[in-house]
Amino acid sequence: MHIVIPDDYQDAVRHLKAFDKLKGHQVTIYNDTVKDVAAQAERFKDADVLVLIRERSAISAALLDKLPKLKLISQTGKVSSNLKVADCTAHGVAVAEGSGSPYSTAELTWALVLASMRSIPQEVANLKAGGWQQTVGRQLKGRKLGVWAYGKIGKVVAGYGKAFGMNVWVWGREGSVAAAKADGYEAAPSREAFFAESDVVSMHVRLNPETRGIVKAADLALMKPDALFVNSSRAELVEHGALETALAKGRPGFGAVDVYESEPIIKADHPLLKLPNAVCTPHLGYVEQSNYELYFGTALDNVVAFIDGKPTNIANPEVLKK
Repeated sequence: MHIVIPDDYQDAVRHLKAFDKLKGHQVTIYNDTVKDVAAQAERFKDADVLVLIRERSAISAALLDKLPKLKLISQTGKVSSNLKVADCTAHGVAVAEGSGSPYSTAELTWALVLASMRSIPQEVANLKAGGWQQTVGRQLKGRKLGVWAYGKIGKVVAGYGKAFGMNVWVWGREGSVAAAKADGYEAAPSREAFFAESDVVSMHVRLNPETRGIVKAADLALMKPDALFVNSSRAELVEHGALETALAKGRPGFGAVDVYESEPIIKADHPLLKLPNAVCTPHLGYVEQSNYELYFGTALDNVVAFIDGKPTNIANPEVLKK
């Protein structure tokens, strides 16, 4: 089988223990991303299997039309907005889903919170440039942490907030709020109060058509001048351009993000990178050694099982009957 793995920016996959699972197969790895359908088709035309790294490559119906050899897409993590299972089914392509851990993204989220609240990136740069103590930080203890969506990652982040002595409350869908209340957390009385009274708002919502643009400019405008908005989930959850505009106006006073509408960001070509009150990281949430072993271990197990005629974790099993 010819297995193609695109978007391995760091050339990390071949160095994982999990990569040994593909011994004996032809494997092609690309260390960059192409978005044009024709360019994608040229790269993937001989692939029997595609192994996708999260949502780095979008697989459209137009692309699938050009890939008659493709039999399987093995997704690291769960299928998200990068492809439609129905399109794959229509083209006779099986889709295997993987799994991941919430901890690496939750830890990165908390690193963003601490980095912003204590101006760590700015002070590191100041110190290297010959300066000393040029900002006054803000402690977390006693402040209010707002967690939007109490799923796997949101739950861990809420726990971090509690450990740091923050007052944690939650906003989200009814089931999410109910789960948080069952664990002893407060529910925000309203969306307006959630934004207006939180000192830190952290987003942990799955992106889908219903949640795209769910955070509006009006929500951000309610936040305090010294509040922090954190997004390590998906950039598209925020109305296009709303965060950079809000930060420029000073409500909220600070932003910390790990995700962008179009990735990768090359040559610092993004407005958030030009704002002094924004801490930005290059989508590092899930980019962590043990998490990569888990993501790719499961995804490659799915590939091997499919090749061996014993497919696992198939999202569209009806394809297997054809």
